[in-house]
Amino acid sequence: MNAKSFQQLDKVIHEKNRMAIMSLLAATRKMSFTDIRESLNMTDGNLITHIRTLQKAGYISISKSFKDKRPLTTCRLTVEGSGAFSKYVNLLEGIVKQARKTN
Repeated sequence: MNAKSFQQLDKVIHEKNRMAIMSLLAATRKMSFTDIRESLNMTDGNLITHIRTLQKAGYISISKSFKDKRPLTTCRLTVEGSGAFSKYVNLLEGIVKQARKTN
């Protein structure tokens, strides 16, 4: 197994909750804060922290609007985020293939 492969993993995405958020957004392109929270069974505070980290990295964008006179926060994967996630997944697939060859 090549240790360099692990060192190349994007540390922003690699945290399990952020990887889950990125996976949801990669599948749906955009999702409300509430839907993400419920899908991943996360607390508001925990989700906000991870969303801020992903937003700071430029991987997701946040928009705020109203739906039925209620605030609506929507998260969307950016082009940069989509590319970073694809690169991350491809690297993980390579690591898994290497592991299977050695077993």
